Amino acid sequence: MGTATDYVLEELRLFRAGFGLSQDDFGRGIGYSGSHVSSVETGCRPPTKEYMRAVDAHHETNGRFQRMLERLAQLDAEPAWLREWIEFEREATTLRWFELAYVPGLLQTDRYARATLAGGRFDVEDIDRIVASRLERQSILQRPRPPQLIAVLDEAVLRRPVLDQPGLMAEQCEHLAQLATAEHIQVHIVPADAGMYLGMGGQFIIAEMPDGERVAYADNQLTAQIVDASADIAKLAKTWEVVRNEALPRRQSIELIKEVAKSWTC
Repeated sequence: MGTATDYVLEELRLFRAGFGLSQDDFGRGIGYSGSHVSSVETGCRPPTKEYMRAVDAHHETNGRFQRMLERLAQLDAEPAWLREWIEFEREATTLRWFELAYVPGLLQTDRYARATLAGGRFDVEDIDRIVASRLERQSILQRPRPPQLIAVLDEAVLRRPVLDQPGLMAEQCEHLAQLATAEHIQVHIVPADAGMYLGMGGQFIIAEMPDGERVAYADNQLTAQIVDASADIAKLAKTWEVVRNEALPRRQSIELIKEVAKSWTC
């Protein structure tokens, strides 16, 4: 992590030490485990808004650590929520990813990634930067010890056309089918005949960290939220199980993806 982040982590350590509290005792006070506190203080996982809010609330700091986190975001080129999530993504041992609208970013082609940013919201320079960052993040799937990626997609993701870009969806579906054959990548499709199901509420990702703890990500049109409160994680985990059970098995999913890819060439 950078110098500014190191400063914030040092302030957190000194703050805890000032009360004479162990990491376990400090964690109990703010609703986190001692191992979670240790991971934050050593830089193994970034402090989230929820974590800082819990510290401020329990110790009545008048928002001191939340302001530090906001200041970090101003110093970083990426939005705070994305910077936080990228750190978790890099360290995760397992990623459980549900998508209702798009192919997951880690599985996108360059052309598809650009299409998701079209519509006037971003200028050309921003699109180039965002796409480059997104594609660079995909390198975690090629490293010697990659995370296990389990992606569940709604069938509508495969069948949604990208206007005025012939061949794009065929290319993306073929790329997805190829990646899905890797041992560490599972792709499952929720078929259209599943009808209404719990996943319609929106996309989310659950990352399992090396220490066994979990953190989640959910976004909307304006921003994204990093979730690490145990009760909220438990709710998302239950939603994941329901959504996963609606999806086709791995082999049938790959066949469906290939079938849709062929339909885009007709």
